[in-house]
Amino acid sequence: MQSDISLHHITPMAAISIGISVAAAFLLHWLAYWIASRIARRMKLDPVILPAIYHPTRWLVVLMALAAGVQPLKFSDRVESIWTIGSGMVFILLMGWLIFALMRAFRVLLERRSDISVEDNLKARRQHTRIRILYRVAQFIIGFLIVSLMLIMIPGVRTVGVTLMASAGLAGLAVGAAAQPALKNLIAGIQMAFSEPIRLDDVVIVEGEWGRIEDIKLTYVVVRIWDDRRMVVPVSYFLEKPFQNWTTKTSDLLGTVFLYVDPSADVERIRARFVEAVKANARWDGRVAILQVTDHRADALELRGLLSARNAGIAFDLRCEVREEMLHFLRTEMPEALVRSRQRIEAADGFTTPSAVAG
Repeated sequence: MQSDISLHHITPMAAISIGISVAAAFLLHWLAYWIASRIARRMKLDPVILPAIYHPTRWLVVLMALAAGVQPLKFSDRVESIWTIGSGMVFILLMGWLIFALMRAFRVLLERRSDISVEDNLKARRQHTRIRILYRVAQFIIGFLIVSLMLIMIPGVRTVGVTLMASAGLAGLAVGAAAQPALKNLIAGIQMAFSEPIRLDDVVIVEGEWGRIEDIKLTYVVVRIWDDRRMVVPVSYFLEKPFQNWTTKTSDLLGTVFLYVDPSADVERIRARFVEAVKANARWDGRVAILQVTDHRADALELRGLLSARNAGIAFDLRCEVREEMLHFLRTEMPEALVRSRQRIEAADGFTTPSAVAG
């Protein structure tokens, strides 16, 4: 008949038995991993899942071997209680670690299937955005469940939790009110994963700033401004307030170049030179190249040139280069088209010789 023992009175044979069980667990895990790695290499599988689960599965196997090794021993009630609670909490923690590792591995596999670095990456950006948002939502939910299950393993904490849930209604309302902004952004993040007002690498104008969506977190979005600043915006902003998204359907974009010329300028000649300059530029995508008179003031004509490019960044460079080319053309070949001020001085008292028209 076995007698109750404490941790300080484990017999050498029991200690050896536990040690052998743990060593066998390490060896068994290493062997299983080696066989699985060889199978994966032969099947030419992406080496992502196995390295991700290596450490959590190793310690899970060790924990189960340790539990099997101490099962024949009978400890005192206090030690038995500590072992039951501690091993249960460690098991939950290791299972959470394994689930997180699998989630991260599957996220990498899914993201590798859609290359976001290509030029026409609208579909890939949509997939990356949805994967990233859902991944972080799942992280939050699973992390909350893991912490809750670990706390439930402690009898005292479980009793306190049940008491609080049964009697602290006002405290619950206060906590709910305090957590409202976080919950609001969490729900907005889930909604945004499917409505897709923004995606990763979208070109947006938020609060008057031009930038790209660099990252989408669980409750906020990081916008990389054109001068490398970062704007952190709550997720709910993109569902409640207006903003500009230049790449909602496609990354193709129209750019504008404004020129102001003298009202007597030869617009047809300027139009022909504009179209020639756009078509000669390698950044043009071949869609749009036109010049129109969009306004007429007393001292100048406003000419608006439209040109197209594959994305916002290329369109900006194209606009700058064509604008420089057109200003050079006006300055060297059509100086008479530059805007001039005209004044006429009429003869009056005190003037004996009126001036001619001054250019």
